[in-house]
Order: sequence, then structure tokens, then C-alpha cells
Amino acid sequence: MNNKSKSDGRSLTVRGLIIGSIGSVIITMSSMFIALKMSSLPWPIIFVALASMFSLKALGNTNLHEINVTHTAMSAGAMVSGGLAFTIPGMWVAADHQELNIPVLLAISLGGTVLGLIFTAMIRKYFIETKDLNYPMGQAAADTLVAGDEGGTKAKILFGSMGVVAVYTVLRDWFQKIPAVWFSKRMGAYGSSAGLYFSPMLIGIGYILGPVMIGVWFIGALIGDVGILLIGQKSGLLDLVTATNIKASLGIGLMVGSGIGILIKGILPNLKEIIKGSLSKDGNDELVVGVRPMAVIAVIIAVIFSTVCHLGPIASIITILGAWLATSMSAECVGQTGVNPMEIFGILVLLLVRAITSLGGQEMFYVAAIVAVAAGLVGDVMNDFKAGHILGTNHRDMWISEAVGGILGAVAAVFTLVIIYKGYGAGAIGGEQFPAAQAMAVASMVNGISHIPAFVIGVIAAVVLYLLNFPVMTLGLGVYLPMYMSCTAFLGGALRFVLDKVKPGSDGTGNIIASGCLGGEAIIGVIISSILAIQAI
Repeated sequence: MNNKSKSDGRSLTVRGLIIGSIGSVIITMSSMFIALKMSSLPWPIIFVALASMFSLKALGNTNLHEINVTHTAMSAGAMVSGGLAFTIPGMWVAADHQELNIPVLLAISLGGTVLGLIFTAMIRKYFIETKDLNYPMGQAAADTLVAGDEGGTKAKILFGSMGVVAVYTVLRDWFQKIPAVWFSKRMGAYGSSAGLYFSPMLIGIGYILGPVMIGVWFIGALIGDVGILLIGQKSGLLDLVTATNIKASLGIGLMVGSGIGILIKGILPNLKEIIKGSLSKDGNDELVVGVRPMAVIAVIIAVIFSTVCHLGPIASIITILGAWLATSMSAECVGQTGVNPMEIFGILVLLLVRAITSLGGQEMFYVAAIVAVAAGLVGDVMNDFKAGHILGTNHRDMWISEAVGGILGAVAAVFTLVIIYKGYGAGAIGGEQFPAAQAMAVASMVNGISHIPAFVIGVIAAVVLYLLNFPVMTLGLGVYLPMYMSCTAFLGGALRFVLDKVKPGSDGTGNIIASGCLGGEAIIGVIISSILAIQAI
């Protein structure tokens, strides 16, 4: 149920677009740096929500809707940076020669962004309204804006928790006075990453998602790390390499099967309604994006991919269709868990294209990057739409703002990647200075799935479970992700379970504190990455 904003009035404004556009370029550039440097990318939504609020309130005569639309533009480019950073550098490490083709990078970045925008226009209503997924970062952004606008006790709780977590994050990440992760040495001997990630943000995500969803996530982690890695090796049935390959392939298979399930159960049966909804003339209900413009733009993008990126017509078409599947998977995954493994979605389509065509290795990275950019953008867009749905902001205005910020971010992301490439040299990317772990995973997967039987089992099981309404995407994420992340998120879900039993009705205050945990760590993550980026120039 929507909590309509008390602040009625204009939402899409010239000043909001200007502020959002400037912010998008800045956030995009810092996101590229942190994605390469730290092999991670904090959601920028809380940071940009507050930045938009303070900027517009300083100018006067604003409201929550204008603030919401402005921060939508400001955050748009961050995950575009992630899509590029988590895929393209793997090509430079894997290839015998180091090539920097700026027109190709621009085609990938802009093409993936536009595809993400088109597909979001089609799937928004299904995931935001029909399925009403959690989207914890979107909820946190809405809570932050409402509390900041109204003031009072809620604001004190929110900003108090945000401040405490911000100080903690500075001590952990900047001064390194607090360890970031603890690993179990016993489990580590079997290739497991079991342990704890000392992250208030992840605990907050676990709390917002609740014990049921987090319980499924943790079951996936137990299947992967305890069932396959530990028991598989202790029983003598598997060696370390085989067990590791089975775990990764099963996790990927479960996520692929989830995507197929989404199409079979959610997208294809509702395709007529989705298309009809995209033609709606009520801008506050649906996005005004017609089927014909979508089709024309898709054809233009396919031609660009075919010629500029040298994918050819068949691979280009498969990539675009695969991006549709991947964006649906991204929307489901982010909505259920707050996590967006965009490079995994890129790998999935990459493998599909490899199975059907004879593209070279370099072009395979292009495919993965296009899909990762589209999936990354959709994860951000859907969080924004969740916040808009809660606040009652005009969805059409939000989409236009996201398009402006996303396209500017797509250009800024390429510009920043080129600067880092030329300033540090290709050898620094994938090395100690810029580990780019996700891109290295893409490079390792270019040759194919490491354990086909486990992958096939995962796909079949996921399709069946999804059709039975089981949150199998979350299960697959638990199998695939490092277990220390799953353990930490589990603590948040367990805390929610205990508080619901001991003090029923406390979830309102708990959600505000959880939102503060998400915001405090995310804001400091963006600030630290920005400082490091400036120091590196």
C-alpha cells in the first residue's frame, strides 16, 4: 500500500535534472574507481537521496517528489560503471594484446543503458506492484526521505543510527582499526569462505528482508559450503577443484533456472498486459513508452552491436533477448535480496551466445558487458521505482530522470575507465592496484561452465521450484555468493525473528534503524571511493 507523500507538487524540474545530471557524473566516476579497486560497489541511493534533499532544500520551494526524481537521475550511472568494471577488464587480462577501443566501449555502455531503460518500462508494474517485492534499498531511501522531511523522532532514530554506522565504517575502511571480515580456518581448508563480514549494511538488509527470505538464502549457503564443499570432500566423494566447480555451477544454474521461471510464469503469460501497460496514457500509472519506439530503438541497437562491436546480426539479437531475460532476473534478485550479481547475468548470456555462434573471445566480453550494464541499471531503476511507489511519485517523471542520468553516466563511465586504463596502464587492472575480481571471474568463464551436470540440475530444479512459488533466486544466490556474506545477512534476519517474538510491532522502528545501517555504510563507501579517486588523479 502506498504512503502518499504529504508534499504534493511538481516532480520533474529543470533544476532537478541539472542537479541530478551533475551528481550522476560524479557518482559514476567514483563508482568506476571503487568497482575496480575494491571489487565491490555500494548502492548509492541513500547518499544521493540525501544529497538531492539538501541541495533542493537549500534552493527552497521543493517537495519529496522533486527530491525523489532528482536522486533518481543522480544514482543512474553508478551501476552502469559496475557493469563495465565487472566485465571489460577481464578482456585485457585474458587477451594476448591490450586493446582500448573507445567507440566500442561507448556502444556497449550506451547500448546496454538504453536496453535497461526499455526493459524497465516493460517490467516495472509486474515486479513493483503485482509481485510487490521488498527492494530493501528502495525502502530505505523512501524511509530516509520521509524521516528527513518530517523530522521528529523518526528522523532522530534514522540519522542517529546512520551516524553511528558511518563512524564505524570510517574506522573499519579508512583507518582500518576494525577488521572487515573474519574467516573460519577450518572451513577455509575445504575452499569455503565461511565467516562473518562485519557489515551493518548487510545486517540491515537481512533485517528488512526478514527471516523467511534470509532463511532461504542461508539454506543455499549451507548447500554450497557445507553440503558440497565440506561434506563432499570429507566423505572422499569430491576433491577441492571438483567441489568448487560444482558449487559455482549449481549456483549459476539455479539463477539461470530462476530467470527461465520468471519468463514462463511472470513475463510470457502477462506479455499482453505488459505491452498494453507500456502504452498507457496515464503517466502516473505507467510509463509512456510505446511498443513501436521500443522496437525501432532495439533494431538500431542491434545494428550498432552488429557493426561497431562486430557481433554480427545473430549474436546481437541473442544478446538483446538475453538482456531481457537478465534484466528480469536482476529485478527479481534485487527485489528479494538487495544484491545484484550483474556480472553473473552477463556470463549467462555470454555462454548462451557461445553455444549458438562462433564469436571470438574478445566479442564474448562485449556480450557480457552489454548485459551487465543493462542488468546493473535495472537494479538501480527498480530500487528507485520502489521508493517512488511508496512515496507516490510520478513513475513517468522518474523514468525520464533515470534516462537522462543513465545516458550521461554511460558516457562518464567510459571516460573514467579510459583515464584509469591510460593513467595506470592495462597491467594495473586485474593486478594488485585494481584487482577487478568480478572481471577476472568473467575471464575464467569465457571458456564455459566448469561443471555442466551441476549446472543442468540447477536449471531444472530452479524452474520447478519457481513455478511452485519458492524463492529459488535467493537460494541460488546463497549457493553462489561467499558464505561470509550469507552468514552476516542471516544475523539480520535472525534479529528480526527474535524481535518479532519478544516485542511484536517493533518492526517499524527496526526498519528505520536498518535503513540507517544501509545509509551510513553506503554513504561512507561513496565518500571514501571519491576521495581515493581524487587522490589517484
